[in-house]
Amino acid sequence: MPDALTRTLEWLLIAAAVLATLSNTLGLQTLHFICKPLTMLLALGLVLLRTRRSGTVERFDTLLMLALLASLAGDVFLMLPGGYFLPGLASFLVAHLFYIALFRQNVPWFASRRALAGTLAAGTAMYAWVWGGLADPVLEVAVAAYVTVIALMVAQAIGRATVQQEAAARAVALGACFFMLSDSLIAINRFVQPLPLVPLWVLSSYYLAQILMVKNARPVSPSLRA
Repeated sequence: MPDALTRTLEWLLIAAAVLATLSNTLGLQTLHFICKPLTMLLALGLVLLRTRRSGTVERFDTLLMLALLASLAGDVFLMLPGGYFLPGLASFLVAHLFYIALFRQNVPWFASRRALAGTLAAGTAMYAWVWGGLADPVLEVAVAAYVTVIALMVAQAIGRATVQQEAAARAVALGACFFMLSDSLIAINRFVQPLPLVPLWVLSSYYLAQILMVKNARPVSPSLRA
């Protein structure tokens, strides 16, 4: 049962995510510049609080915090004016690599082959859709690498849920799917055609993804390994 401090941090995390989303949608730049990084900082605070409660920092907690730190860097790069798309992309690619390592703990690689085939097929279709809008070879390679890594992250999260067979693991897998949805919306808006209210849909799905993963991520017992 979460204690009062944990519940307070959870509500602050949700409030910051809502304000970051609405401020970007409504063009309130100063508020957005505050709330967007604050959201990931609060997520990190939740993980740190859990480690403090347990008294130890396990590898699982370290990987989760590294994923959130890389996400924070990506948020800042994509938020800043001046064209920091590639550094933002690279930061989130690193975040997904940490998430893959996190979801690999005591779980086989890609336990659901169906999920792996589905996410790779979805990533391939998305890349084919946006390919015509990619401006140069560097961007083509970078986006291809990113699409592959996020597809693998989602597949690993879904496979983990099939092994763990718990509601928390399924919530994490759902969060991973929302992450892929958010990035797909960014790609369509940037490389194919502008989408209406795109900040609302991108950020709401992104924050839902991160909150689901942070709140529900739990180490898997070694006894569940297939």
